[in-house]
Amino acid sequence: MTIFLPIAEISVDIFLLLGVSASVGILSGLFGIGGGFLMTPILIFIGIPPAVAVATEANQIVGSSVSGALAHARRSNVDFKMGAILLAGGLVGSTLGVWLFKIIRDSGQIDLVIISLYVVFLSAIGILMFAESLISVWRRSSKKDRLRKLHQHTFLHGLPFKVRFRKSGLYVSAFLPLGIGLIVGILSAIMGVGGGFIMVPAMIYLLGMPTSVVVGTSLFQITFVIANVTILHAYQNQTVDGLLAMILLVGGVIGAQLGSRAMHLIRSDHLRGLLALIVLGVCFKLVVDLTSIPRNLYTFIL
Repeated sequence: MTIFLPIAEISVDIFLLLGVSASVGILSGLFGIGGGFLMTPILIFIGIPPAVAVATEANQIVGSSVSGALAHARRSNVDFKMGAILLAGGLVGSTLGVWLFKIIRDSGQIDLVIISLYVVFLSAIGILMFAESLISVWRRSSKKDRLRKLHQHTFLHGLPFKVRFRKSGLYVSAFLPLGIGLIVGILSAIMGVGGGFIMVPAMIYLLGMPTSVVVGTSLFQITFVIANVTILHAYQNQTVDGLLAMILLVGGVIGAQLGSRAMHLIRSDHLRGLLALIVLGVCFKLVVDLTSIPRNLYTFIL
């Protein structure tokens, strides 16, 4: 059944959208990821304009982030003091990112910028995840799985304006979480992602936060930053397609439930390797689309 998406201005099979969103939802449940960095490129493959795909996917992430943040808050796994500083940087970054998005879109280069950013980040993430998966398998097979230090102190830990975060057991400069939030906010606005794939490793390896509070704190920050991105995109750029967002949300919720139930059936290192291959596959498709010669060199708009 084909439906017309008013903001995207194209007709798409509703079952295709539900199937795609459910598939990404299954991956989200399996791997514990938001899925935005996969969903947005897939929407572009389907034919959704990149600007609409970015803004609409940001809208979908709000719902999943709220659910996850509340669940972690009930378990006392959220450092609200750290989250507030990350949020301050994220709000500034996301507002700046939407402004940059508008400037790039007005210049006519937004599609190229979005796809290029995805190629860079997906290739880096895919390669790192695949390498980590291979190393993990090798260590287990050779029985060399030793305890490793999660982070090392660098000049960044000597920055001024240090704040004590009792929940995380840290005493670090407020500039560190502010900077992380700023960068993630900009990427969230331009790429339509929650930014957890950058924030979580930074919080663990750069700040040295315990993993027990990292995910909950990250989701707390992402909830408000993505909400800000959605509102600004809808107001300034008019690129949020509400109908598309609702369809994606329905499929994503169903898929996430199925994925979470199947999570225990596959080893964690094999899961990371599988996700890495999927990410690299999406990246390869983006590179092909970016470098191939289009069938129609000109498009006439009446």
